[in-house]
Amino acid sequence: MKRKNYILFPALSLAVLLSGCQKNNSIPLKEEQTPDTGTVNLTVWGAEEDEELLSQIIGSFQEKYRGQADFNITYMPQSESSCTNALMADLEQGADVFAFADDQLNTLVAAGALEPVENAEAVKKANLPEAVLAASVNDTLYALPLTADNGYFLYYNKQYFSEDDIKSFDQMLTIAAENEKKISMEWSSGWYVYSLFGNTGLTVGLNDDGITNYCTWNSTDGSIKGTDVARAMQDIAMHPGFTSVDDAGFLAGVKNGTIIAGVNGVWNSVALEQAWGRNFGAAKLPSYRCAGKQVQMASFSGYKLIGVNAYSKHREWAAKLAEWIANEENQKLRFQLRGQGPSNINAAASDEVQNSPAIAALLAQSEFSCLQRIGGNFWDPVTAFTANILAGNPSGKSLQEQLDTMVEGIIAP
Repeated sequence: MKRKNYILFPALSLAVLLSGCQKNNSIPLKEEQTPDTGTVNLTVWGAEEDEELLSQIIGSFQEKYRGQADFNITYMPQSESSCTNALMADLEQGADVFAFADDQLNTLVAAGALEPVENAEAVKKANLPEAVLAASVNDTLYALPLTADNGYFLYYNKQYFSEDDIKSFDQMLTIAAENEKKISMEWSSGWYVYSLFGNTGLTVGLNDDGITNYCTWNSTDGSIKGTDVARAMQDIAMHPGFTSVDDAGFLAGVKNGTIIAGVNGVWNSVALEQAWGRNFGAAKLPSYRCAGKQVQMASFSGYKLIGVNAYSKHREWAAKLAEWIANEENQKLRFQLRGQGPSNINAAASDEVQNSPAIAALLAQSEFSCLQRIGGNFWDPVTAFTANILAGNPSGKSLQEQLDTMVEGIIAP
C-alpha cells in the first residue's frame, strides 16, 4: 500500500500567502437563477453540538433573503460520521442540506445524492486546495468544504502533566492512576483505534474498487505483529488510569474532574478550554509501548463538507443556504463558537486561527496522519474486537483468532 500523508494546515501557510492577493475569497451567491418565492421548506442536518451555531447561521440567512420567500427551515441533529447511512434510508425525504465527513463523498456521489457544484471555480478559489480535493471526485466538485480539521490529537490538563509527561501514553496513565483520575480514548470507534495500528507497519485501506478494504492488522510477520498491538491494547485497557468513553462521556468526565486528558478533536476545544482555563493544553498524540518499543500514535485526518440533496424540492434555495453556511464569515463564526479550523483561505489565515492551541496540535500531529479512505465494512468488526479487549476477553479466544475474525470482517466483499 502506498499511503499518502495529507498535511491539514501546512495549507495555512499557503493561506497566508494567498490572502494578500485575494481581497475577498467569500463564495459569491449565484443570482442568475430565480428560486421559488412561495413557502420554502428546508431541513438542515448538522452535528448536535452545532445547534447554537447553525441556529445563528440560519437566522442570518433568513434575514439576508427576507421578503424573497416564506422560509420554514428546520435543523435536525445528525452525526456527520453516519450522515450517509441516514440519508440512504430515504434519499428523497432526507435533509436538503447536510454536513458530512469527506470519506462518505464517493458513496453519496455514486448513489446520486449529490450533483456537481455549479459555481465550482469560485469555491475552489475560496478554499484550501486540500479541502477542495477532499470535496471532489475525479476533479469534479460535489460538495462545499466546511472545515479542514477533522482529525484528532491529545488534550491534557497542565495541572497534572508536564510537556515531557505528554510524550508517553504509559507515563500519562501512571500519573492519572496515581491521582485516581482517567485518560480517555474512544475504542468503540475504529476511527480512533487506527491510531494504535497506523505506525506499526500494519496497514488498512480502500481497494481500487472503492468499496472493499485490504487489511494486515492480523499479520504474523514483521517487527510488530498484530498480536503485539493487541497485547498493548490489553495492557492499556486493564490500566486503572484508562477509560474508553464517547464524546459525551469525555466532556462529562472533564467537567466533573474525573478525566484529566484524552484523545479528541477540535470540535470540543472551546468546551475544554472553558473547563480547564489556564491549565488547558493540546499536543500531538503521544507514543505507546508496543513490542518492547515506543510507537508514535497515528491518526486519521479529514474534512467536513456541506452537501445539497439532489432530490431537494427547493434545490436552488438549498444551494444558497449551503453556500451561506460555508462562506468565509460563517466559517469564522464556526471557529469562534466551536473552535473548528476553517477551509476558507482567508478565514484560515486569520491570527486567531493560527494562534489556536488546538490547531497547533493538529498541525503537529499531521506528520503522523493519513487521509481516511475506508470502506463501510471496517467499522463494525473493529468495534466488536475492541469490545472484547475492553471486557477482558470473556470469549477466551486467542488474540490471533480475534484479529483474524476482525480482519475477515474488514475485508469482506
